[in-house]
Amino acid sequence: MSHPQQEPGRSDQRVRPEHEEHHQHGAHGRPPTRGERWEAFKQSPFLPAIVLVFILAAAAGLFAGSYTYSMAKPTPHRIPTAVVGAQDATRGKAFLDGMEKALNASLEIHEYDSVAAARHAVDEQKVFAILAVSPDGGESGSKVTFDVSGASGASVAQVLEETAPKVGEKVGVPVTVKDIKPLQEGDPRGLAIFYISLAAVIIGFVGAIQLSVHARGLNPAERIGFTILYALLGGFVIAAVVDWWLGALDLPFVESWLILALTMFTSGMVFTMFNTLFGRWAMIPTWGLMVLLGNPSSGGAVSWPLLPSVLGHIGQWLPPGASVNAQHTAVYFGGNQHAFPYLVLTGWAVLASAVFWVWRHRHPGGRVKPAAHAAVPAA
Repeated sequence: MSHPQQEPGRSDQRVRPEHEEHHQHGAHGRPPTRGERWEAFKQSPFLPAIVLVFILAAAAGLFAGSYTYSMAKPTPHRIPTAVVGAQDATRGKAFLDGMEKALNASLEIHEYDSVAAARHAVDEQKVFAILAVSPDGGESGSKVTFDVSGASGASVAQVLEETAPKVGEKVGVPVTVKDIKPLQEGDPRGLAIFYISLAAVIIGFVGAIQLSVHARGLNPAERIGFTILYALLGGFVIAAVVDWWLGALDLPFVESWLILALTMFTSGMVFTMFNTLFGRWAMIPTWGLMVLLGNPSSGGAVSWPLLPSVLGHIGQWLPPGASVNAQHTAVYFGGNQHAFPYLVLTGWAVLASAVFWVWRHRHPGGRVKPAAHAAVPAA
C-alpha cells in the first residue's frame, strides 16, 4: 500500500495542542516557584524529620529539667506531724520551733490524745512522724521521742532523722529518734515501688505505639482487648520479677499485679486517645503528661512533702502518681487502702477509652469490612 505523499514545505511533526505546549514550556521549562517548592517540601519526609529533631531536643531538655527541678534538691514545705502529750511544755515548744527553723518549713501539727491514736494516723498516711514530749521529772527533765515512718516516705524520714538530733542538741532537749515503720530490707531507699510503677507507665504507652505500628489492622474493640491483654500479662511479669525472682519487695501479689495492670492499660489508652486526636504527633502530649509531668510529681522518688507544692498536688491526680500511691499503700499499709488512687486510674482509663471509642473513625488503622457479595445471576 502506498503512503500519502507529504506536501511540500510541511514537516512530518504533528501539530501540538496549545495546552500541551504550554505545559511543556511552562511547567518544565521554568524553575519552580517558591510556593511550589514549599508544597513539594511539605509532601516530602524531610519536614516531619526536621520537626522531630527539634521536638526530641526540646523533650530531652524538658525531661532532664523536670526531674532535676523536683528531685535534685528536695526541700520540706509542709510535713504533717502528730504531737502527743505535753506539747505545750517549754522544751517541747522549743523543739518544734527549732525543727521548723532548721527545716525552713512549717510542721503541720495534728494533736492526738495517745501514741496509739497517732500511730493509727501514721497507718492512715495522715502524718509522717510522731512527736511525744514526756514531762518526767518536771520541766527540766522533759524528754522528746521523735518517731518517723520510713515507709510513709523514705526521703522525708531521712530529713527528719538527720535534723531532730541536731535540733535537740541545740535547744538542750534529749531526743530519741526511731523508725516505727521501716522499709523492707530489699528496698532500703524506697525506690522499688517507683521503678515498677514507672515500668508499667512506660511499657503501657509503648505497647500501644507498637500495636499502632505492627497491628495496625486491629479494629477498635480488638485494640482495646489486646491492650487489656498485654496489660494483664505485663503487670503479672513485673510483679513476678520483683517479688518472686529478685525478692526486692514482698508484694501482696494479686493486688499489686492488678494495680500494675490497671496502670499499663490506662497508660496505653491515654496514648490511643491522643493518637485518635492528634495522629502521628500523639507521642508529644503522651510523653508530656505521663513522663515529664506525671512521674516526677508521683511522690515515688521524692515524697510529696519535699516536692514543690504545685507538683505535689497535681501528681496525685495523674496516672503515675495514682499508681505509686495505690502500690505504696498496698505494700506497706495494706489494711488502710484508699479508694482515691483507684478512682484516678479508673477515671483516666474510662476517659481515654471513651474518647477513642467516640472518635474511633479518626484513629489510624483498622480493617475495611468486605462488601456483601452481589447475587450471582442465573445461567
